[in-house]
Amino acid sequence: MAHAALKILAAAFAYNEGDKIRRALARHPASRDYDLLVMDDGSTDGSLSQLPVDGILVLRNPRNLGIGAAMKQVFQYALDHNYDVLVIQAGNDKDDPAEIPRLLAPIRSGMADFVQGSRFLPGGGHGNTPAYRILATRWVHPLLLSLAAGKRLTETTNGFRAFRTDLLRDPRIDWRQPWLDKYELAPYLLYKTIRLSYRPTAVPVTKIYPPRAESYTKMRPITGWWSILRPIFLLGLGLKK
Repeated sequence: MAHAALKILAAAFAYNEGDKIRRALARHPASRDYDLLVMDDGSTDGSLSQLPVDGILVLRNPRNLGIGAAMKQVFQYALDHNYDVLVIQAGNDKDDPAEIPRLLAPIRSGMADFVQGSRFLPGGGHGNTPAYRILATRWVHPLLLSLAAGKRLTETTNGFRAFRTDLLRDPRIDWRQPWLDKYELAPYLLYKTIRLSYRPTAVPVTKIYPPRAESYTKMRPITGWWSILRPIFLLGLGLKK
């Protein structure tokens, strides 16, 4: 598909992100060749009540349903409105929207269907990241998912990524399953992309965590990490499809 024909949606996800979501949106260029959407997953802190609507699409959940459930709503919106490519970014100002063209380049050139942002590739970077999260995101999760999927991966938990919406139309990628409502959906989609012989690739990106005083994650230490790990075991053992 030619570059000019691509219809692109970039979606930021927010749940009680305070000033971080407003900063994240402000970093997008005023002149851009993609539509920008905010998915508010039931925020109660008023962080999105004063959001300017000009040029920004907004979807809202009446209550917090989980990142996977919020992503499903955006997936369906992208399909309903005939977008060709979907870009996912965090709403807590960890990701740099100036790097979106880097994510899109392999898709625009026709070389990839799925582009994973990796802070651990040469040219990528990270900051303010707790040591235990470096261990988990650079070594533990990528190693396990690489073994299960059969492809060497440097980054598997970074939600900053872009992919063709054709993946969402493939009935073998059953992203609507209820067990994918929390953190499971992101690794599920990456695993399926690899196993179904689509063309995944990775590009270097930066991920800078906000100061700890601003709260850098909503993930709970045990239940959250099990949520992001369990697709590897369930899919690898054939217990889920």
